[in-house]
Amino acid sequence: MPQSWNDVEVSEVAEQEKLLTVSNLRTRFRIYEGIVTAVDGIDFEVYRGETLGVVGESGCGKSVTALSILRLLASPPAEIEGAVLFKDTDLLRLSLDELREIRGNAISMIFQEPMTSLNPVLTIGEQISEAIRLHQGLGRQEAWDKAVEMLKLVQIPSPDMRAHEYPHQLSGGMRQRAMIAMALACHPQLLLADEPTTALDVTIQAQIVDLMEHLKEEFEASIVLITHNLGLIAEMAERVLVMYTGKVVEEGRVEDLFEEPLHPYTRGLLESIPWIGKKVKTGRRQLQEIPGIVPSLLEMPEGCRFHPRCTQARDICSKEEPPLVWKNGRRVLCWLWK
Repeated sequence: MPQSWNDVEVSEVAEQEKLLTVSNLRTRFRIYEGIVTAVDGIDFEVYRGETLGVVGESGCGKSVTALSILRLLASPPAEIEGAVLFKDTDLLRLSLDELREIRGNAISMIFQEPMTSLNPVLTIGEQISEAIRLHQGLGRQEAWDKAVEMLKLVQIPSPDMRAHEYPHQLSGGMRQRAMIAMALACHPQLLLADEPTTALDVTIQAQIVDLMEHLKEEFEASIVLITHNLGLIAEMAERVLVMYTGKVVEEGRVEDLFEEPLHPYTRGLLESIPWIGKKVKTGRRQLQEIPGIVPSLLEMPEGCRFHPRCTQARDICSKEEPPLVWKNGRRVLCWLWK
């Protein structure tokens, strides 16, 4: 049984260089009510030059996974365990000073809401040039010129003028572009993009997607794309992880997952997508929903965590946690495929 994508002969990505290897990553939060495990022992790999999608409902652990990789969670209350190998360096074992050399330099992150991530009292140019001075050792004027160049690269009009403006003076789309410019200013090898198109209208979303694709090729970067938008995954990603209550329940190439989802939860996500004008044999396709609600992380059900909502649940699903099964070069956490 293969244990990683390197062992899956049918996967073209297996021959590429590993950039990031996450092993048994577990992130807990100690709160008043008890211990919440937001990320529960997940494993995945990112290869050079690829886009890996991470999808799932709100609260499934997508963003916490990205924040855990860069150790951007306050400790306490967060406790992070496992291994996060960036090339051959375990990010979880580095000192904070060593980690700062990597954050914003070799690995950058685009946060979900730029208005809360950008500093409101510094101009856009100051924030971008600060990262450039810190990591590339350029002088103040050189760093400023590079910041203006990055704003031009992300297609912000009048970049010289916008560099002197504050975040509140920019539109939502421009703030997102400025965040991308900051993330790419030091030419990172890995970009963690957390819901990069959230709260943007569809026209701006399309522009941001085109921009990220262009910059990925420009800088030969890898992207971990975190989103609940399956359409965005289909357009940008080569492989995808499906997460549910802190666990990876399915992993595979995007075309395989869309063509034949293996896990009932993945199937439910795909069936909940509106397909305008889509016809099936029984008539017009009805919009489906996944029954029930996501369980509380403080009160996980016994056995498979999805079984209370699963229409294909068996007796064993409520008693024992399902094994990780490899099928046709994909992995799925489900008793149906044992």
